[in-house]
Amino acid sequence: MKRRAFWGLPALLVLIALLTPSASLASDHADPLNLTDPNANITGLFIFPKDDQYVLIFNVRRSLTAPKPYELSAYEYVVSIDLTTPVTFDSDEDRARYGGTIPVPDKLHADVSIKVKLNDDTTLKSIGYTGLKNTDRIRTYTGVRDDPFIFPRFFKRNVISMAMSIPKNAFPDGQHDFILWGTTYANGKVSDRVGRSVRSQLPRFPILNLYEPKDQVEKLTKAKNFLDKTYEYLDGNKEWWSQAIGGLLQFTFQLRKYDLAPDVMIFTTRFPPVYPNGRQLADDVNAITCTTGDCLLQELSFVEGKWPRAIKNDKDFLPDFPYLAEPFEDSPERVRTSSIWTYLLPVLIVFSVLIWGLVEIVWRLIRWLWHTIKFKFRRKLAPA
Repeated sequence: MKRRAFWGLPALLVLIALLTPSASLASDHADPLNLTDPNANITGLFIFPKDDQYVLIFNVRRSLTAPKPYELSAYEYVVSIDLTTPVTFDSDEDRARYGGTIPVPDKLHADVSIKVKLNDDTTLKSIGYTGLKNTDRIRTYTGVRDDPFIFPRFFKRNVISMAMSIPKNAFPDGQHDFILWGTTYANGKVSDRVGRSVRSQLPRFPILNLYEPKDQVEKLTKAKNFLDKTYEYLDGNKEWWSQAIGGLLQFTFQLRKYDLAPDVMIFTTRFPPVYPNGRQLADDVNAITCTTGDCLLQELSFVEGKWPRAIKNDKDFLPDFPYLAEPFEDSPERVRTSSIWTYLLPVLIVFSVLIWGLVEIVWRLIRWLWHTIKFKFRRKLAPA
């Protein structure tokens, strides 16, 4: 009983914490959490081979329709590449889900860093390379392009794109395996992260934005243990509503046994370059991800889209660099003017008054009982 009672408060607190949006939890693309800093929001990381080049694309700013300029001076966009931490390919499950296995995730580090700053008109302000050779041969593009994400909500929407065509000889000779992740810094502080596409869009992964890839498995393990115990407590109660909350927790927020992996993108030349082995522009990542268990966005694409479900981008990609489709024309962005507080505040006020009234009644009852008991006790002790 003590063990079950111990998990009562955490069960409530964890749901409140997971359901409460936070600026520090801004995540990628279709994430249901509140987007508080749109220019920091990462929408896609791509890497694929093209002839003697590797094409690297880093997209930010989802659902863009507004014209330039955008306030970009506070942001630095960074792609980190680990070339030396071991990757294995023995597990078919890990290959299908993550592109491979990283046996020592706490060793993850950046051998290569590409740091980009943009002007407010999306032209390149500066770009810095660390750990690469022949950087003078790297071809770059920055600007507004069509969002390549195959998802109805983002059709006819643009992104701010940073594309690089990097010669293969910029990397060490014989380099086969690459581990990548992207980070947005706002005024020098981490604002958003991305690794394997789709993953951090799932509502059970807000924790991924809070920690470096090398620390994520340790934190995910602790979070999973806590959420498992919370679910067991909620599902173990006889009340139907407790079991229902447990079911919501399990389906939406509880970490799976296969989630204990760092949020990075694995790319190797050992296998064909199809997601999750890197990512090409035409890869239908939602459909591929659904084959390994995560079907939330696949389902939403049916809910929000037409039949049959779209399996290609809403614009054709270009045959040459930067390969991304031309942007859609500028249009007014959606402005949300209504607020839930208009309806919630009166409810909270009425609820507060009711609670105050209940507390007042209980307090007066306690005082009346106390005085009654004290009066009878005095009468009993009084001399005859």
